[in-house]
Amino acid sequence: MAQNEVFQYSLISALMDGVATHGTPISRVLDHGDHGLGTFKSMNGEMIVLDGVCYQMKSDGTIEHIHTPSEVITPFATVTRFNPDVSIRATISNKKDLLALLLKLFPQSKNHFLAIRMDGTFKRIKVRTAGGQCFPREGMLAVAGRQATNTFEAVKGTIIGFRCPAYVMGLNVAGDHLHFIDEERQKGGHILEFETEGDVEVGVSLMSKFHLEVPTEDEEFNEASLVHDKDGIEKVEG
Repeated sequence: MAQNEVFQYSLISALMDGVATHGTPISRVLDHGDHGLGTFKSMNGEMIVLDGVCYQMKSDGTIEHIHTPSEVITPFATVTRFNPDVSIRATISNKKDLLALLLKLFPQSKNHFLAIRMDGTFKRIKVRTAGGQCFPREGMLAVAGRQATNTFEAVKGTIIGFRCPAYVMGLNVAGDHLHFIDEERQKGGHILEFETEGDVEVGVSLMSKFHLEVPTEDEEFNEASLVHDKDGIEKVEG
């Protein structure tokens, strides 16, 4: 796949319905991109793909480098071959500041996808990690109710993720979807709040091509209602 094109496996609405027993090998996802996020079988932890390497961030605070991606599956992932259109240094106090910066850099991007990467020192980052399903088809709202949250201060690392347009809500997460991993690859998670310590490196690319693959021969997916639950998705994703 070419640079700055979105590849997505499955739907966020499928996760809401608990479709997470099966999936596609991480290696197939990495064939389509080197920058991305997602989850793992049974929603056990948060995925971050950074520079073509996949990491599993678990609810017990540990991080596992996925050394054999052909042997590990994901029920949902979004990736791209990241090549920033713009690279700048900026101080960002919160998610609203990030939105303002993105609109300044790409004023015509409301209905496009953006891939985002930030490298530097963060004054404060609050993250959550999902602990996984207790039984097959348990929905993401229930799983998120048991999520672990952590706050890191004065931590060096990388934030990566996407800003998706409103019209894909249900297919993906509309708005910002960001994950963090520290420089030592020892802690991270799905970002709820963040603030930089002065300027950080910010890279952003605008994307207009979106490739979607949905599960086949998957009973859970075939029987899922896939209802557009905007409120539920926003509650889970923060």
